[in-house]
Amino acid sequence: MLIGERIESPEEELKRADHLVFVSLKYTRTCDVMKNAIKRMIAAFELAFHEHLELQREKKKIEEVPASAKERAILTKDLLGPTARKYFGLYNHLKKIDKADFQAFEEFRKNVTLKTKTSPPISVKMPDLVHYLELTKEFLTYLKQHQK
Repeated sequence: MLIGERIESPEEELKRADHLVFVSLKYTRTCDVMKNAIKRMIAAFELAFHEHLELQREKKKIEEVPASAKERAILTKDLLGPTARKYFGLYNHLKKIDKADFQAFEEFRKNVTLKTKTSPPISVKMPDLVHYLELTKEFLTYLKQHQK
């Protein structure tokens, strides 16, 4: 995030990620745009965890909201149970991609690919990014249903 830029809701982050995937990436076709979209999805997850835990604290289901993003993710996972496993798998996958060094293949072309230098390497293409975005949107919907 840029200095001075403050986004309060996961939905706002998703709007930005959506724009990066469907508009910016369509015209630029660079791995930097792909990385930024992944960062926005991670931020959407983390803001959603924080919102969910704040609501649980207000309902007196938990005493306090943890300070670190990792602790908030673990507590949210514990509260939601095994039905949310695939979403946390995606969150961890996105974090792994974001932290890893990467190589760009076919930048500025139709099949732009971000390939991590992990073992095993993870290749991210446009359809993968769209899938990650859809699952992130699905998670926010899932979370809203479990807050009632």
